[in-house]
Amino acid sequence: MTTHAPEHAPLIIDIAGLSLSQVDRRRLAHPLTGGIVLFGRNWKDRQQLSALCAEIKSLRQDLLICVDHEGGRVQRFRTDGFVHLPPMRALGHAWIKDQIAATNAATACGYVLGAELRACGVDFSFTPVLDLDYGESSVIGDRAFGRDPRVVTLLAKSLMHGLLQSGMSNCGKHFPGHGFVKADSHTDIPMDRRSLKAILADDAAPYEWLNTTLTSVMPAHVIYPKVDARPAGFSSKWLNFILRSQLGFGGAIFSDDLSMAGARLIDGKKVSYTQASVAALNAGCDMVLLCNQSVGEGKPVDALLDGMAEALIKGQWEASEASELRRLALLPQTPALGWDDLTAQPAYMHALGLIP
Repeated sequence: MTTHAPEHAPLIIDIAGLSLSQVDRRRLAHPLTGGIVLFGRNWKDRQQLSALCAEIKSLRQDLLICVDHEGGRVQRFRTDGFVHLPPMRALGHAWIKDQIAATNAATACGYVLGAELRACGVDFSFTPVLDLDYGESSVIGDRAFGRDPRVVTLLAKSLMHGLLQSGMSNCGKHFPGHGFVKADSHTDIPMDRRSLKAILADDAAPYEWLNTTLTSVMPAHVIYPKVDARPAGFSSKWLNFILRSQLGFGGAIFSDDLSMAGARLIDGKKVSYTQASVAALNAGCDMVLLCNQSVGEGKPVDALLDGMAEALIKGQWEASEASELRRLALLPQTPALGWDDLTAQPAYMHALGLIP
């Protein structure tokens, strides 16, 4: 087992199955690999998930085990005792009836979400969604708390308080906002033609209001042409100048999945996964995700690992100690309760009764 973290391990990759193959082990042991993102195909039951996470940590304790687990239609683990969490829109509807009760329910959701994942060995979930619900985006839709950035901010902060109680970090997404555009960046390259002033006053406002609470941010694969010709995740103007300098965010920045269509076209040119990763890191991302490319032989994953190692030697990107410290800061700092201890805990039972 490696006992020390590499100098900078920015790559978050995935695996094809329910346990680690020898190829998976080699990829996860690579010094540029910083974590793994799990999907529904990596889930059978709690026992299998716990064994998989233990296997990953036996390779390297510093690997960050991540998952997209928000509630509603984006929840990877739904059986064998996992609570079916509501979509965030349900919390927005609860706010209309009783604002204080809604914030309490959001905290309960965050606590249950984080505690259940941690009980199985998962370190981190890419949540909450901070996008505003304009009623236009099919990919965001009921994943958003609501339309009002103030309501989104307060409900997200309450949810993040619950995550904190469980010992889990958080990730606000998709900066500066994916809710205004109709196109889905998984398959298209959305364009948001509003002015920077309009975006900062509305969609990006939660990021400034939450700059003491957010531990990580994921930018959108959306182009805002009045600000920059590049998608936000490849734009130093968006990440360094606006998010970090102007809005005061100091945590980690993840790229969104680089296999999405919105990530494969930069400056009008189709790019490789390595080129996209280099561009994202040079623009200000600390980590980059490549998802769903391990299925089959997983050649794209190997090509990325080899390509990024070569690009590092050639000076096309630089290892960053600050980025590595931000990655390590996302790892849980407290021991997790096992499933049986968690589900017998009064705080957990109380939280269950508050979830809408």
